[in-house]
Amino acid sequence: MIYMPKSPVAPPSLAIEKGRHSRKYNGEDVLRQLQRDFKNKCYLCETKEPHSINVEHFRPHRNDVNLMFDWDNLFFACFHCNNTKGDKFDDILNCTTDPCCDKKIRYSMDTLPLKTAKIESVSSSSPTIDNTVSLLMEIYNGTTPTKKMESQNLRKALTRSLREFTQLLINYYESDTIDGEKKRSLREKIIDELKNSSPFTAFKRWIIRDDTVYIHDFPETE
Repeated sequence: MIYMPKSPVAPPSLAIEKGRHSRKYNGEDVLRQLQRDFKNKCYLCETKEPHSINVEHFRPHRNDVNLMFDWDNLFFACFHCNNTKGDKFDDILNCTTDPCCDKKIRYSMDTLPLKTAKIESVSSSSPTIDNTVSLLMEIYNGTTPTKKMESQNLRKALTRSLREFTQLLINYYESDTIDGEKKRSLREKIIDELKNSSPFTAFKRWIIRDDTVYIHDFPETE
């Protein structure tokens, strides 16, 4: 979960559908705008180009029509995360309004096979942070047999992405014998992987934050 500010203007279909009996809050204009705002990533697990897409209510609407059609309450999520969150977690960090949300929680993942993700609060804890940690732990590691299987598939994609990112770092710091142009190219690729549009950005940024050399060479810009 990283900071993803949303467009301030709500898609037109929300106001129209709110007054209709059908009450569809997932019109094409809503989906397209959410896809752009969230860089085509699930806001919770950060999977890029998810195969299953849900318009997720950040705060469970529980049949409250105003919450159901509140543009600020509609987020871009995959089915796994939306289904895991359900209406159990209604007090979590809001990645559309909190620029420091990914700095309040530490993300780490051992890239060896069959390892689980580790999510923990960085310093001061609060009910909001604790709830976010609990939700993310369920998302990445699963609870029920079905969810554990879904989470394992998610972690396989996460592991592949982190291995590729780690290899970029290895190549960059072992590149004393290559020319400057190739080193600049490696640097640009690493920076691209740290941008909001990259999959699993929070994990990659914490790899950088956890090393004094890395954070000096790749200071955060987003």
